[in-house]
Amino acid sequence: MPGLTRHLALISTKVMKVSILMGSKSDWDVMSAACETLESFGVEYEKKVISAHRTPQYFMEYMAGLRDRGFGIVIAGAGGAAHLPGMAAALTTLPVIGIPIRSKALNGMDSLLSIVQMPSGIPVATMAIDGAKNAALYAVAILALQDDALATKLAIFREKQAEKVLTTEL
Repeated sequence: MPGLTRHLALISTKVMKVSILMGSKSDWDVMSAACETLESFGVEYEKKVISAHRTPQYFMEYMAGLRDRGFGIVIAGAGGAAHLPGMAAALTTLPVIGIPIRSKALNGMDSLLSIVQMPSGIPVATMAIDGAKNAALYAVAILALQDDALATKLAIFREKQAEKVLTTEL
């Protein structure tokens, strides 16, 4: 157990990055909100267009090396069949947050159902349709479990939200 304890101590002091994946460039209009939110908290991230269907080998290689490259969370957005978040979860033990992207055919319900209905054992934390900002906030909350400075920033953010509601006049 001494080796495990040392390993856990190393993990807890490591600053983790967020990998932001999207199935196509057209998803950027939604996914950019995740980047903006992470930037506002000073969280490092990498954004990438990657396809589980069109570039499966590259996708598998990318996912295999995430933890070793300092990533702690994956945020994956996809529309239509929306396999990207589920496939990401199947290829890593890192937390995966899925964002269903609104589609033209079914207004995003197809994406939502594809992501939220993952089989038992391969979880994806699923946000609302086009919920990139909340995905980033959820990632910040997870990272804040091991980062006191980030936890303080999140608490201040929440206090400002509450203050805005309490001072709203109609």
